[in-house]
Amino acid sequence: MRLEDLGLIGNCQYAALVERTGEVVWCCLPRFDAEPIFGSLLDHADGGRFLCGPASGDAGVQSYVPNTNVLETRFSSPEGSFRVLDFAPRFLEHERFFRPTQLIRILEPVAEAPRVRVLCEPRCGWSKRLPERTNGTDQVRFEGFAAPLTLTTDIPLAYLEGRPFTLSERKHLVLSWGNPVEEPLPALCERSLSQTIRYWQRWVKHCNVPAYYQAEVIRSALALKLHCFEDTGAIVAAVTTSIPEAPGSGRTWDYRYCWLRDAFYVIAAFRMLGHFEERERFVAFLLDVCENQPELELSPLYRIDGGVELSETILQGWPGMDGEGPVRIGNAAALQKQNDVFGEMVLALAPIFLDDRFAGEQSREALALLERLTRKAIAVAGTPDAGIWEHRTDALPRTFSSLMCWAAADRMTRVAERHRPIDASEFGQAALRIRAQILEQAWSPIRHAFASSYAGQDLDASLLQMVSLRLLPLDDDRLRQTVHAIWRELAQDGWLLRYRSDDGFGMPTVAFVICTFWLVEALALLGEHADARVVFERARSALSPLGLLSEDYAATEGRMWGNFPQAYSHVGLIHAAFAASPRWSDIV
Repeated sequence: MRLEDLGLIGNCQYAALVERTGEVVWCCLPRFDAEPIFGSLLDHADGGRFLCGPASGDAGVQSYVPNTNVLETRFSSPEGSFRVLDFAPRFLEHERFFRPTQLIRILEPVAEAPRVRVLCEPRCGWSKRLPERTNGTDQVRFEGFAAPLTLTTDIPLAYLEGRPFTLSERKHLVLSWGNPVEEPLPALCERSLSQTIRYWQRWVKHCNVPAYYQAEVIRSALALKLHCFEDTGAIVAAVTTSIPEAPGSGRTWDYRYCWLRDAFYVIAAFRMLGHFEERERFVAFLLDVCENQPELELSPLYRIDGGVELSETILQGWPGMDGEGPVRIGNAAALQKQNDVFGEMVLALAPIFLDDRFAGEQSREALALLERLTRKAIAVAGTPDAGIWEHRTDALPRTFSSLMCWAAADRMTRVAERHRPIDASEFGQAALRIRAQILEQAWSPIRHAFASSYAGQDLDASLLQMVSLRLLPLDDDRLRQTVHAIWRELAQDGWLLRYRSDDGFGMPTVAFVICTFWLVEALALLGEHADARVVFERARSALSPLGLLSEDYAATEGRMWGNFPQAYSHVGLIHAAFAASPRWSDIV
């Protein structure tokens, strides 16, 4: 199975991946971090599947209904052609977002008399136990789940176990978690389809986009939106678990949780796009998390309900994608100390108090949290931690972590000048102190660049963000030297590795997608626009046919690896596209 052959659907409650064969290969219900009901992505033989495809078994061609998250797969055969529309309903109803835990599949003949197969074989989560099936008139009830799971359809139930039949008219299937469908099925599906298309296309119309690379940015924005768990405001890093970073690497992690760092980057991308409701919901999530942590001993990641119990477990009996296990649930990174997270949370909150459009969000609670997070960042600056890349080796004073701590103090200084003048000097002095520490401790005269850790020599692609965070003036040669050293030393087939050092699992062997986009942004900000666009054009080659990105990319084989789709990668694309594109005023 190839990640390039998968499409993403969802509605900010759950998500699913659909292969070009018409098979739903991954779907956890009722939410991102639940157990999978369809998991053939990680066990092709016995993980559970939901197939709507041609009798021949041939793959189709996928596309999205323009500017939506409604997926279309077209199939052609000697008997005829047809298409499958897959989507999770999402639209505004009674002034609320309607996002039921439903998967809707519509089969529509296009030409002649195509022969199709429909097969629905869910599994009871990680146990892979077969649920009991009870047939009704137009429904199949699957027993054994935490809530009722019901498939409602106007296809004869006798055809639902894979028997080929001729598709002569439009047919509908709705898989529901919880309440089953109780109204006429065709009308429900057609109304849900039209309203969901209308919702997404209206949402896209309200997006800011750059002059160039618009299609890529729009698809990235739509994909990012599907990583938001609207119920609590949490944002997941990816909708999958255990897709290996590289073949044979054993680097298989569960990313179906809310990394505070990743959530900040997603929010920053939404701000660039002109969408702010995601930040409002995430701030509520963060306030709730911090309420349970009076000393602000924040974990790097949380469950999407705000819980922190994320014990990492290897599952037996799950071979993994293409046999590339192990399959893991939970994530031991929750136990790590990652000091950069305090800076990123300040960066997420600070715009509320610096932009008068958000005066209504400037609560005392949010300002108090901003101050507490900043003081925590100042206190931990320069102390050892696992760092942004979650090294499972000895803790070190990581330069990127200190960079984020400096950013917290720097931005809080500006907030204080407007809202707490009495504290502005305190935060300003702290920012100067941390900045001086970075310049003294992290600069490597040997490398002519800032190193990944204090007094170290290794390079780290995350330090490309020194440019966008404005640690130094853009004409400071140390910035340019660092960017070019990273570009030169961490390049692999035109892409960037995160680092070239042992992180506890050996040396990385594939590119980490966002790093190349960070390079684009840094080059553009330094005025090297031609180089920035050349690198961006290369990075575009990693996009799947649907415009989706994974975490990692093996350039030599031109193949995606790592959890998919990856929010981090799409964030990087959005920022890089805005940086590399000319201004609208320059071309119109």
